[in-house]
Amino acid sequence: MADYNDRSTHVVYESDSLGSVKIADDVIACIAGLAATEVDGVDSMAGNVTKDILSMLGAKNLQKGVKLDINGDDISLDLTLNVKYGYSIPEISSAVQDRVKTTLENMTGLHVTRVGINIAGVNTGVTK
Repeated sequence: MADYNDRSTHVVYESDSLGSVKIADDVIACIAGLAATEVDGVDSMAGNVTKDILSMLGAKNLQKGVKLDINGDDISLDLTLNVKYGYSIPEISSAVQDRVKTTLENMTGLHVTRVGINIAGVNTGVTK
């Protein structure tokens, strides 16, 4: 079995008789990223150059475009997105905030206090 002691985890359920359920930060970030990309008008998650280079080199536990701050049972996060051309950025942002909040709360049992949206680019669909 893999050793998860060096990963940052959060207890979401604990029982004296059965044990506990822990969720790693990178799992929470993955759930948030997947939920965001399900929204119509979102092209992709955007990372910074350092994360993109490290992910190409095989560095693990990098969740592109998601920054988490977890305090007890409260999650605050920032998402960096690329959107498709022709869509309303305020509408996409609101839909992403709702989708991510609902998905994280339903799947983890944690409380989402904030979902910040950063738009890094617009994909026009035109290739050079």
